[in-house]
Amino acid sequence: MTEATAPQSFSVAALLAGDRTEFARLVDATSGPIYRLALRMVDNPQDAEDILQETYLKALKALPGFEGRSSLTTWLYRIAVNESLMHLRKRRPDVFSLDTSENESDEEADEPVQVVDWCCMPEAELLSTETRTFLDAAVQQLSPNLRVVFLMRDIEKLSIQETAEALGLSEVAVKARLLRARLQLREQLSAYFAERLPRPSEVA
Repeated sequence: MTEATAPQSFSVAALLAGDRTEFARLVDATSGPIYRLALRMVDNPQDAEDILQETYLKALKALPGFEGRSSLTTWLYRIAVNESLMHLRKRRPDVFSLDTSENESDEEADEPVQVVDWCCMPEAELLSTETRTFLDAAVQQLSPNLRVVFLMRDIEKLSIQETAEALGLSEVAVKARLLRARLQLREQLSAYFAERLPRPSEVA
């Protein structure tokens, strides 16, 4: 889990009692990563702001029903993910739900068409603004189901268990989706780097 969402203790009793200080502490600790996740899901700053606000409003309303089966942070992630998917469905009604069967083709890990060895790429190229921009665009091309797992696990650094709890999936399903997302991104990045690798004549 990211530093901003490192395990912290929040008092559910205080939150239920309307303790503004405790709520402010919860927001301060979780709003950054939740906003980042929403922004990368919907790719629109204003929508991400709306999702952030709706996440905390819905959390306040639903707090009496919070059973403590997961951490408050994980619970907030689940609300934020659902809000993000709702925004995406408004744009594209055909977007899949997180409840898609784990046995459907979306969970099958395809082999990448090509995999280029990146060992010869200069570090500056790997970390260039152009490369990061390309990677961000590639992440946006993932299906919402794959994108959210990749973002939570590889970007926000949640554990497999935390990701599974936040998304209401089994750990097996999370691992399968994560593998598929990584393979799809590797395929795109391999093609991207292949165009930038020195040709044999250039390194001879």
